[in-house]
Order: sequence, then structure tokens, then C-alpha cells
Amino acid sequence: MTIRPFHVAFPVINLEETRYFYETILGCTVGRTSEHWIDFNLFGHQITAHLCSKNSHEVSVNLVDGKKVPVQHWGVILEMKEWQVLAEKLKASQITFVIEPYLRFKGEVGEQATMFFLDPSGNALEFKAFRDDQSIFAK
Repeated sequence: MTIRPFHVAFPVINLEETRYFYETILGCTVGRTSEHWIDFNLFGHQITAHLCSKNSHEVSVNLVDGKKVPVQHWGVILEMKEWQVLAEKLKASQITFVIEPYLRFKGEVGEQATMFFLDPSGNALEFKAFRDDQSIFAK
């Protein structure tokens, strides 16, 4: 199966801060824009930031591997080297992590490197990597 790019749209409260964060911090390129939204290329996927008056979703969490994971989140599964480079870039940019970069489920099926952080509007993002992509959906 060939993986196709996904699209996700999400609310933001300030387009300038959003553009800086996604373009400068995460390295996204900018696509179409208007005064109400911006398209970004996030590792080959189309994400669209839509301006709204406030970010209205409440942050609920579930415990996963002993950490409080924001229930509503999204991100990209990177190759391990890409994940390490992004983690170092985020640390150098002094991003505040919801969950610091670490290895989750160590020694178990589904072992993965993961990290969680918020964008300027409070949207939770998770970037992860597996040593072996075959374990992404392993039971």
C-alpha cells in the first residue's frame, strides 16, 4: 500500500505566531494563505491552520506509560534520525514539552521514541519514531 498525504485542519488564535512556529520552529513550508487560514507542508502532509476567536477544546488526558497524554493530539511518525534532529531543534528553540522526548514502551512491542508539545494556540502535537516501522501497528 502506498501511503498518501493526510490533511488535518485545526484552530488557531493568532496566524502570525502560528506561521512563525510551524515555518521557523518545525520547518514547514507555506502553501496557500488567506487572512483566515494558512496551509503548511508538514513532512509531506497538508495541515491547515484556521483562525478562530479562541481555542475552545478542553485538554483531556489519559495515562499512557505513566505519562499524561493529551487525548486530542496529532503529529507525524518520523524516521528515528529525523525524530532525533527535531527533538534537538525543539530543545534548542526552548520549546516547553508536555512530555519530554523519551523512549516509550522500552523493550516491549511498539517501542517508540515520542515527544509532546503545544503550538502557540494550545494544540497538542506528538512526533514519534519506531526503530522498525513494522511495529507501528503491532499488537
